Amino acid sequence: MTEIKAITEKIKKFRDERDWKQFHNHKDMALSMMLEAAEVLEHFQWKSPSEVEVHGQACKDEISEELADVAMYLFELADNLGIDLSEAILSKLKKNAQKYPVEKAKGKHTKYDKL
Repeated sequence: MTEIKAITEKIKKFRDERDWKQFHNHKDMALSMMLEAAEVLEHFQWKSPSEVEVHGQACKDEISEELADVAMYLFELADNLGIDLSEAILSKLKKNAQKYPVEKAKGKHTKYDKL
């Protein structure tokens, strides 16, 4: 069992012990994931690059909790949709490797269709 599947099982156990699956439809899970992602972003809003570095270290625990919230919703939504997240990630990395070959993309932030 992959680490992602093991964590997903713990998330589902937590959810099911509270009878929350009834509230965890695809739309609300996706919405909740984005709301939590916005809470991550809020930590960096209006900060200069140097302030971002300092804040990132000073508030590492708070940011960690927000990232965990995003990941938990992501893992559960993928599971609810029958998506093997490990396979999806590996597949996407393979596609990205084709779109962004090292010899063209290394050190650049250019979109694949402009390389």
